Amino acid sequence: MTEHIHSISVEQCCSYYSIEVSFVQSLSEHGLIELTQREEGVFIGFEQLTDLEKYMHMHYDLDINMEGLETIAHLLGKVQALQTEIRTLRNELGR
Repeated sequence: MTEHIHSISVEQCCSYYSIEVSFVQSLSEHGLIELTQREEGVFIGFEQLTDLEKYMHMHYDLDINMEGLETIAHLLGKVQALQTEIRTLRNELGR
């Protein structure tokens, strides 16, 4: 039940952001966000709204297609992993 508290329906979310449901579904199909199917409909977790907003701006403002969004997400993940590795190495050297 706590899942309901931490998510919003895709329809409400799309209405709020003035975007198409098909865009959010496409993000999900490409593995960029995770949607949850329940009896009441399809929901997106609040913790994913930041990513949704990021993808919205890249897609609608910069005209980046889904394949481009996937590539960007992959590269940003690699950069984050490398930054974590650098932090870890620096901490080990500082000991």
